[in-house]
Amino acid sequence: MAATIGVAAEVYYSLELLREKRELPHFGSWRSAVAGRMGAATRPLTSLVPVRGPGLDLLALMGDGPSLDHAVDNLLHAPVSRLRREFEGLDFHLGHLPWARRVSEGDRDARRELAEAVRACHRLTVEPYWQRGRAELVALSTRCANLVLEGGIDLLLRSVCAPLVRWRPPVLEAPYPRRVEVRLQGRGLIITPTVFSKHTVSLLWDPLDTAQPPRLTVPALRRPLTGTEPAEVDGSAVRNLESLLGRTRAAALHATAEGCTTSELARRLNVTAAAASQHATVLRNTDLITTSRRGGSVLHLITPLGLALLRTGALTEP
Repeated sequence: MAATIGVAAEVYYSLELLREKRELPHFGSWRSAVAGRMGAATRPLTSLVPVRGPGLDLLALMGDGPSLDHAVDNLLHAPVSRLRREFEGLDFHLGHLPWARRVSEGDRDARRELAEAVRACHRLTVEPYWQRGRAELVALSTRCANLVLEGGIDLLLRSVCAPLVRWRPPVLEAPYPRRVEVRLQGRGLIITPTVFSKHTVSLLWDPLDTAQPPRLTVPALRRPLTGTEPAEVDGSAVRNLESLLGRTRAAALHATAEGCTTSELARRLNVTAAAASQHATVLRNTDLITTSRRGGSVLHLITPLGLALLRTGALTEP
């Protein structure tokens, strides 16, 4: 069970939602607030949303991490062969083809323009709503964990997005554009909650990358996404939280609301990695965060208890 599909994929999914012509109940207010604010700063990315068919895989190009800086760094250093492969066969508007070719060929200036456009889109479509969306992600992860405790993986697979997803041991049937059989061969399956996805549920699978496990994305939102500005900070409440946890540890809890590795936590707190790890250990031992391994690093994420503490002790509702 992944904590998030990553900031880059959520940004791109938000742009696909803006292109949708059908009514999307959970995103009506969000779309009305965001649509009129897109402009020149976001165009290098919005022009890469295809006219029809599959979209650009920013998940593959920028990774699944929660840090926007880390995702942008992945984009700036992605191999040209990977860029070409991701752009191949996408149906771009004729007027945008020259720009798409520049990006796909790894042009340095084009990459930087695209990176800045990702940041601009994030500021408009995702960042102001992330506190609410993050709470929904945590809630879904908690529900899934409870299902595993109650009935194991079998109950979890039977319960996720039924009846669209059907568990017929040892086969999991899920929506896909065409009929295809995917054999995991020991890779496992990652169930990934999303906030800004237009799909009720989807299977993300790369037939050319046999090392990566497929992902089953499921929507986390259970109520409309509202609020056009980030939550305001209440000064007295912040002081209360700092009195309870200590200033550095309160800042550490804040950082995990978006998810971060130990090295990222150390940078945000301006402390050593050992000190950051110690703060994370204290928060984890009090059930305010969870820690899971991600490759060679660990990812710290706030729990529902930690999120409730932030809401009542540091932040007002958006």
